[in-house]
Order: sequence, then structure tokens, then C-alpha cells
Amino acid sequence: MTVHLLQALTELRSKLLTLSSETEAQLVAAIDALIKRDMVLAQRVIAGDSTIDELEVELEEDCLKILALYQPVAQDLRFIVTALKINNDLERIGDLAVNIAHRAIKLAEYPELQNEAFANIEQMATKAKAMLRNCIIAFVDRSVDVAQRILVDDQEINRLHVANFDAIERLLVSDPPLAKMYIAILSVSRYLERIGDQAKNIAEDVIYLIDGRIVRHGASFVDES
Repeated sequence: MTVHLLQALTELRSKLLTLSSETEAQLVAAIDALIKRDMVLAQRVIAGDSTIDELEVELEEDCLKILALYQPVAQDLRFIVTALKINNDLERIGDLAVNIAHRAIKLAEYPELQNEAFANIEQMATKAKAMLRNCIIAFVDRSVDVAQRILVDDQEINRLHVANFDAIERLLVSDPPLAKMYIAILSVSRYLERIGDQAKNIAEDVIYLIDGRIVRHGASFVDES
């Protein structure tokens, strides 16, 4: 590996960690805005999305420049491919955090929420934050064990989303005047479920980065490069 390639990869890793940190902060703030009914904080999350978008574009451009200039192979190429994929997943999580912030503003118009569906939302939010945090830990520590736990956590967040769907279906029948509120809660549930999916994608990418295994869709192929 040339000195210039090593420096470029080090800078790329640093930028990916910066994007991870910004995305995590956005998600935490969006969830806080939802739980605390804080419309000012929700607006701040919406305004902050441009920062994540700019970082995502910059990181993608860096990856393409490294590929063009240095034509990396083996583990270096694997790292760049992984960085590109994680970059996209993090940007998508940032978008979903903005969606949650929009719903937080909408839900703040209604009475404080005390029902089964919103209780599940709080559990999902806690799980989603932990999954994203563990993605970062798995990447930094190069830990397959942490990444594997994220795959298990995704199953739990999916289960909670299904429970939310069933609960809100009942609430729409029993309390139709608040139908718009319940639909907004269901939207939040869906956004959190998608965040879980994105975190799962990152975990799968980390496993590929560390040992070359492709584990998507139950596969277990090994990249021998």
C-alpha cells in the first residue's frame, strides 16, 4: 500500500465516523423531540439534514477518487466498497430521522399519548438508537460479535412494528376521531422499523469488511480477495 493510499483511506475512515456521529445525533434528537413533544427540537432536526447530505456526497466523491487514482485491491477495495454502502445507509437513516421529526410536530398537536401503540414506539426508539450505536462500535472495534447481535435486534424491532400495526388497527375502530393521530404513530413505527433495517444493512457490511462473508438474505458466501 502506498503512503498516499494509506492517507486517503485513513481520511475516508475519519469522515465515515463523522457521518456516523452526525447521523446518530440526528436520530437521538428526533426521538427526543417525539417523546418530549418538542417542536423546536424537531425543527432543528429537519434543518440539520443538509449537513448529513453534504457529508454523504463528499464521502462518495472521496471513494470514487480513491478507486480512480489508486485502483485498490483485496482488503483495501473491500473497505471502500463497504464505506460506500454504509455511507448510503447512514444518509437514509438521517432522512428517516427527519421523517420522525415531521411526525413529532404533527403529534404535538394532539393530547399526550398514553396507549399501547405509543408504548411500543418508545421501545422501538430505544432499540433503534442502540442498534445504530452498536453499528458504530462494530465498525470501530471490527467486532463480528457486535454486528451479529444487531441482526438479532432487528427481529425484535420488526416484532414491535407488527404489534403496533395490530394495536393501531384496533384503535382506529374504537376511537375514530383520533384516526389521523394513530396513522401518524403508525408512520413513526414504520420509520423506526426501516431504521432497524438500515442498521442491519450496516451490520452485514461490517461483517463483510472484517471477514469477507456476505450474509444478506441468509447467504454465507465468502469473498476470498
